[in-house]
Amino acid sequence: MTILVTGAAGFIGSHVADALLRRGERVLGLDNLNDYYSVALKEARLARLTEHPNFRFLKADIADRHAIEALWPDFAEVTGVVHLAAQPGVRYSLENPYAYVDANVTGQVAMLEAARRMTKLKHFVYASTSSIYGANRKMPFSVEDRVDHPVSIYAATKKAAEMMSFTYSHLYRIPATGLRFFTVYGPWSRPDMASILFADAIMAGRPIRVFNGGRMKRDFTYIDDIADGVLAALDRPAPVDPESGAPHRVYNLGNNRCEDLMQFISILEKALGREAVKVMEPMQAGDVPETAADIEASRRDLGFEPRTPIEVGLPRFAEWYKSYNRIA
Repeated sequence: MTILVTGAAGFIGSHVADALLRRGERVLGLDNLNDYYSVALKEARLARLTEHPNFRFLKADIADRHAIEALWPDFAEVTGVVHLAAQPGVRYSLENPYAYVDANVTGQVAMLEAARRMTKLKHFVYASTSSIYGANRKMPFSVEDRVDHPVSIYAATKKAAEMMSFTYSHLYRIPATGLRFFTVYGPWSRPDMASILFADAIMAGRPIRVFNGGRMKRDFTYIDDIADGVLAALDRPAPVDPESGAPHRVYNLGNNRCEDLMQFISILEKALGREAVKVMEPMQAGDVPETAADIEASRRDLGFEPRTPIEVGLPRFAEWYKSYNRIA
């Protein structure tokens, strides 16, 4: 099989590409290597993939529809798509909303247009987010819940991506599965994510910003569990939904354990061997106090079973962080 992985130099994308290569697939990686965060980090992730003989890299921006159209011949042998390229981050979406519309809406359409021309395609898997649940108060979040109240521009663009994917699935009979990721962390993570923001500050002796006075809960999910879930979804093309008539479905991928932010910080402090200086701040615009994943559908249909609690995952992250940053 030849699997196209977009966002292959990204956090989740590089792990998924590596997992596919390790099980013997051919992987076509696509990324624009933009400077939203450290290009050096993206190149380091990519370097790990280019060691594999079955990996081929294409540099292009999914938001540039003409660039993607020019690559259609390169997609001729693609049997599966894992579309992970996106503009991530809740807070940055308040500063630069156009970047989110370009990557998460225009880019989604560009990849769906490419997908409907892939004659060997069996399944289109794409990234969504737990942020899509927005102002919902019922816990845990279920894929059966309505998601009509996104509270960030990021979440709104991801809902648009889900709707567009459903429409293409309905119109062109493309089996498509959306995966709502819950607070992913682990080695090679993005510098704008809590684990690295906290680790950078702790190791430099700077205060860490703790929002909502620390009264936050998250369904922190380790990257290896996420990669396992993505591959499980890819291997099970979406069946035709009897209600909608479209071969489209959506799943939560979360740890199924809602953890206190302060406990997360405490475990990270121990793993790094230093105590954090904490500055309590109010809730940030676009954020929510709690996320929790109902993964019953993922368990039933995908065999998804997260195995990594934060007591195990955070020390693994800390070990990578020290090694990557050459900290003794």
